[in-house]
Amino acid sequence: MPETAPRILSALPADAEELLALQRLAYRSEAELYGDWNIPPLTQTLAELRGAFAALTILKAVEDAAIVGSVRAGLEGGVCRVGRLMVRPDRQRRGLGAALLAAIEARFPQAARFALFTGCESAGNLRLYARCGYLETARSAAGPGPELIFLEKPGPAAG
Repeated sequence: MPETAPRILSALPADAEELLALQRLAYRSEAELYGDWNIPPLTQTLAELRGAFAALTILKAVEDAAIVGSVRAGLEGGVCRVGRLMVRPDRQRRGLGAALLAAIEARFPQAARFALFTGCESAGNLRLYARCGYLETARSAAGPGPELIFLEKPGPAAG
C-alpha cells in the first residue's frame, strides 16, 4: 500500500493516548543525548496531556491513519509559546517538523512573536529552528538539567 503525504490536522482529546506514545518515542533521543530520562515529555501523564487540550492548540500530522508528528502552542500576552514539536523517528528529516511549525504558527495570526526552547546540545532542533527564522534570545542553566536555549521570531502582529 503506498504511503500518503502527511496531513496536518487539529488533534482531539481522543488522540491523547496515541500522542503520548509518539511523544515517548520521539523524545527518547533527547533523553539519551542528555542522559536524563526524567525530562517532562517522558514524565507527562495521560491525564496531564488530556488536560492540555483545554489550554493549548494541539496539531497532529497523520500519515496512513497513524499520527507521525505533533506540536502544541498557546498564546500568552501576545506571545505564542510553541512546545512539544515531535516527529516519529523514522519520519524525521523529511520536512515534517518544519511543516508542523508553520502550521501551528498559522493558527496564531494575533501573535506578536513566537517563542520556544530546546537543549543546548540538540543540534538538529537548533538547525530546524534557525531555518524557520528563530533566533536565540537567551540561555538558562537553571536546575540540574541541560542548559536551555530560548529562541524567538516575530509574529504576524509584531509592531
